[in-house]
Amino acid sequence: MATNILFLLLIGTLVGASSGYLGSFMVLKRMSLVGDALSHVALPGIAIALMFGINPMLGALVALLIATFSIWYLGEHSEVYPEALVGVFFTASLSLGLLLTPEPELLEALFGDLDKITNIDGTFTIIGSIVIFIVIYKISKKLLLGIVSEDLARSQKINLSKINLIYLLMVSLVVALGVKFLGTLLTGAMVIIPAVATKNIAKGINNFHILSIILGGSSAFLGILIARFIDIASGPAVVLTAVTLFII
Repeated sequence: MATNILFLLLIGTLVGASSGYLGSFMVLKRMSLVGDALSHVALPGIAIALMFGINPMLGALVALLIATFSIWYLGEHSEVYPEALVGVFFTASLSLGLLLTPEPELLEALFGDLDKITNIDGTFTIIGSIVIFIVIYKISKKLLLGIVSEDLARSQKINLSKINLIYLLMVSLVVALGVKFLGTLLTGAMVIIPAVATKNIAKGINNFHILSIILGGSSAFLGILIARFIDIASGPAVVLTAVTLFII
């Protein structure tokens, strides 16, 4: 059963806010393209889930988790840069997903569809967004120290490999949560745009995180309203709203 507009606004705002929070660290880590590339990894997972009648959000999450662990493991045990590994997974996943996704569902998978969001999807999104906020808050100091100086972080006996894995897993989770709203082509944009927009006006790190959360949530809220009332795909509406706020 389709959820009502207030519920859609709530869960959309939570996804946007958690995306902005994650993005604020991603911009500081100079990994802005990683979020965008990971979003495309969800496509084959969605395609396989549709083929077997499984919830596409679950299929996206499984595909993202497999890719995340693979990227992390190869990054730790090979000399190839993580960004290059993400690029390989991105192109392979997008190609495989386009081949596997049934044509009637392809546009929905690529750009999102508000009408296909169920109460179960919404509940999972609320829980997932809360998990992201709690986990990232718990590791934020260690994550920031690793960004400032990896040597200093190691001298404090911080396991950067573990922290980076947890962070990437949270990025994968927020991408899986966002695919129903934004589609696989545009989900990564919501991790990047709010943080980029607020970076130059923020006064300090904490202010940067807060503004990224606010802008991410506001973009999703306004974009979903626009999509609902003028009957367009939610993904482009949310992302263009975020871009407009970025320009302002």
